[in-house]
Amino acid sequence: MSRARKPDWLKMRPPSGERFTDIKQSLRERDLHTVCEEANCPNMGECWSGRSGPGTATFMLMGDRCSRGCNFCDVETGGMEPLDPDEPTNVADAVADIGLEYVVLTSVDRDDLDGQGADHFARTVRAIKDRDSSIRVECLIPDFQGDSTLVRGIIDAGPDVIAHNVETVARRQFPVRDRRAGYDLSLSVLDQVDRESDIYTKTSLMLGVGEYDHEVYQALSDLREVGVDIVTLGQYLQPSRSHLAVTEYVHPQKFETWRRVAEDEFDFRYCASGPMVRSSYKAGELFVDAVLDGESVEQARERARAES
Repeated sequence: MSRARKPDWLKMRPPSGERFTDIKQSLRERDLHTVCEEANCPNMGECWSGRSGPGTATFMLMGDRCSRGCNFCDVETGGMEPLDPDEPTNVADAVADIGLEYVVLTSVDRDDLDGQGADHFARTVRAIKDRDSSIRVECLIPDFQGDSTLVRGIIDAGPDVIAHNVETVARRQFPVRDRRAGYDLSLSVLDQVDRESDIYTKTSLMLGVGEYDHEVYQALSDLREVGVDIVTLGQYLQPSRSHLAVTEYVHPQKFETWRRVAEDEFDFRYCASGPMVRSSYKAGELFVDAVLDGESVEQARERARAES
């Protein structure tokens, strides 16, 4: 069966430019991975190149193979390798070399490891902050199987934002996600961060995977109930024919409607919502920067939208 043709609003230009090339070379020299590349993110060129200052990049820690097999994700499963003990330092060096001011750290799931790699994650945060405490660090973390001690270790490392993605509405968790993941489990991780810290919390939903509008509405309500500050909504795109099929290409106007619902009705501090939006999205990072620099939520929203 052939895949449905993508609508015009999903067409994108391939990444290019001198800065894009320089960042890619710096990453390859240190044998580092980015989720931008692994997930073939449509915003990679924009985020890496930057429009009004240093770009942003999302580093993927602990290898490029995952212990889980989510049906939406293009990262390979199995064949796990030992952690690279030099990776935290190498990431910090790359951040300094590239000149990033906002860094997103994420990782594959490492259920195969004692501690699931949480300490490795935390060491990377500290390595970046020890080099330059002004650098903003966002951690997009796994669920760590709900182990509150491991989540606490990330909190104690001192990132500026902790994100964890619920990915989709409650009913569609499987087949979208691996069976070891779960809606309530993800909510519990976000709830812990909100209860135990003043760190901004963030999550992401994919649309077009068979959800109904009332389920998206309920998900936004659930996320706000556990104190999530920032939410992003984007269009799911099928990485290959062997992955979960797209159920619907959601129109940009509907994404705008969800943004208004999130901000005006549920009072999220910020919502980035659009077909090309991903969990690590420059507009959201610009918003966090502005708020942490002392701007009001309204001013920060305006800045993020103007510069994204």
